[in-house]
Amino acid sequence: MESSMDSRLTGKRMGSVSSIVASARLESYEAADKKCISDVRRTFCLFVTFDLLFITMLWIIELNVNGSIQAQLEKEVLQYDYHASFFDIFLLAVFRFSALILAYAICKLRHWWAIAITTAISCAFLIVKVILSKLLSQGAFGYLLPIMSFVLAWIETWLLDFKVLPQEAEDEIRYQPFVDSVERTPVMGPGPLSDRQTDGQFYSPPESLADSDEELEDKHDPEKGLIHQVT
Repeated sequence: MESSMDSRLTGKRMGSVSSIVASARLESYEAADKKCISDVRRTFCLFVTFDLLFITMLWIIELNVNGSIQAQLEKEVLQYDYHASFFDIFLLAVFRFSALILAYAICKLRHWWAIAITTAISCAFLIVKVILSKLLSQGAFGYLLPIMSFVLAWIETWLLDFKVLPQEAEDEIRYQPFVDSVERTPVMGPGPLSDRQTDGQFYSPPESLADSDEELEDKHDPEKGLIHQVT
């Protein structure tokens, strides 16, 4: 009897411990999901920031090579010419950065449609600019800026489609069993009755009021008590 009760107590304790561990892991996953983004998504956002900074640096170098920065800014920004200015390539990098950070860092989208739009717009704009403009006659930067902008846009697409979204899907699949285990095995603490049973103490129910009243009457009326004893 004692061995069976000990085994039951051990089983209950093991079940409660496992359910507590599963619920703790579930809470940690939920807290991490609420407070921050995943590591691969953070790496993607860092690369998007690198895209903007790298194109900006190349554009500033191009301004210094062709003369003073102030004069070149007036020529490429205030006197903008689609066929000869690199300012629109810089604006294209700003557009990619703003759209992708808004979609995948702030809104935390889990779909590829946002980066598909930015990559399609970037590719179409760069191809048309290379065909119609005179950038190729302006030296190395006429080749470098369009090519680097094109390559960075496609690297961002590759990172999101082949690294970020599949990794987050695997994490979600790995996270689902903890949710199922917590739903199947809720945490239950031992109640007063189980404590009494496991300690081997069994209590009889209290006597009814009718029995106690009859005993009191027998004490006050000895003749009636004697009759009860004889019968």
